[in-house]
Amino acid sequence: MNAAHVDGGFADPVFAAQDVFHAIMHAFSRPGKIATIGDRASAPAPLCDAAASILLTLADYDTPVWFEDSQECDEAAAWLTFHSGAPIVSQPEKASFAVLSEATDTLLWRMFARGTEEYPDRSSTLILPVSAITGGPSLELTGPGIETSCMISPTGLPGGYADAMLANKAAYPLGFDVLLVCGSQAIALPRTTRIREV
Repeated sequence: MNAAHVDGGFADPVFAAQDVFHAIMHAFSRPGKIATIGDRASAPAPLCDAAASILLTLADYDTPVWFEDSQECDEAAAWLTFHSGAPIVSQPEKASFAVLSEATDTLLWRMFARGTEEYPDRSSTLILPVSAITGGPSLELTGPGIETSCMISPTGLPGGYADAMLANKAAYPLGFDVLLVCGSQAIALPRTTRIREV
């Protein structure tokens, strides 16, 4: 067993998972708010600390995970399976969680599970790394959890991101949810959020 697969998990799994879960739920209830997930977990590249902590908290043996850049993520995938038991799948449509690359093609996001009319929760959550959580072009968010509107400005979003999210919202109650991650921070963008370039 490679040491990289073993090191970097939660030092106190119960309390760490509780703290991260609370931060994630708070982020989804207030779309656009920057959540500090912290550095409770440290995984092999390319998983940042926020992505690692989110996956350790939410993924388990019953939640398949798909890595878009599978060749670059062998170590990270092995680390996640060791610490969480989550199976790694090669078919994106079977993933409960999809770890995207910064170079992801948003046209391919239609492959992900969007749930069904009976079970809209059986959908994918996309974990999208960005190069910075602020400093990029402004996006206006509206929808549930946002009093009027709010602005975010992540750096490094893929081309066509706003259009892909608009199409995703149009499918509500079906659709995927997105977590933007960078370093120890995250922004939650549920399928109910409308995103507009300004």
